[in-house]
Amino acid sequence: MDGGTRAAQALSDSGIAHTITRHGRVGSLEEAAAARGVEPGDIIKTLVVRRAEGDHLFVLVPGDRQISWPKLRAFLDVNRISLPDQHVAREVTGYERGTITPFGSLTALPVVADSTVPGRTISIGAGEHGVAATLDADAALSHLGARVADVTDPT
Repeated sequence: MDGGTRAAQALSDSGIAHTITRHGRVGSLEEAAAARGVEPGDIIKTLVVRRAEGDHLFVLVPGDRQISWPKLRAFLDVNRISLPDQHVAREVTGYERGTITPFGSLTALPVVADSTVPGRTISIGAGEHGVAATLDADAALSHLGARVADVTDPT
């Protein structure tokens, strides 16, 4: 099953009301937001972070923010974390960079969402380039069992 089909099935199985938008490749956060009908901060990037060998997690980061490595390390109570290379990220999730979503990942990973994510409608990748799901953040975070913490800074 390809990434888009797997993500769409996982979203459907979640029972969360959502809308799939197919807009093709875009060149910027602003273009993606316009194509999806949301604000740039409502686009959620799903990043795979490596805590240790074979120990990964998802971090959900609003489009207008970036991971604060010191904040994330403190929250996770670890001294070192990193982004795995694209091959490891694909092996762990089944998705290539730019399409990663916690919905339908080959490996169920813990999810950390930045504290700015709850309480809004978000647009998150849906397993293919130029495809996104728009849904309620609180419903998504609940379904994913996400821990919410201040782990980002403005870009």
